[in-house]
Amino acid sequence: MPTQAQATVQIDNEHFRVTEWRFQPGTETGWHRHELDYVVVPLTTGQLKLQLADGESINELTTGQSYTRPAGSEHNVINPGPEEFVFVEIEAKNRTRD
Repeated sequence: MPTQAQATVQIDNEHFRVTEWRFQPGTETGWHRHELDYVVVPLTTGQLKLQLADGESINELTTGQSYTRPAGSEHNVINPGPEEFVFVEIEAKNRTRD
C-alpha cells in the first residue's frame, strides 16, 4: 500500500488555506475532491502522476510555474520519481463566483 504524502497546513483562515505538500518517492495524496478553487505553486521541478476517474497522465512541473484548478477536481497525485517533490497549494475560500 502506498504511503501518504506529507501535508502541512501553513495558513487556514476565513480567506485562504495554504498547505505545503511533500512527496517522497512513491507517496501519494490519496483520492480526494477539491471543495475550493486552488492554485499550486511547485517548489521543485519534476514529474507527478495524476490519476483521474478516466485515466492517468504524467505532468511535468517546474519550480515557480503555478497553475490553477476549479473546485470539484477529483484525483490522486503520486510522485513516480526518484527525488522528493514539493509544492504549495493555495485554496481560495469565500470566493464570489462570476
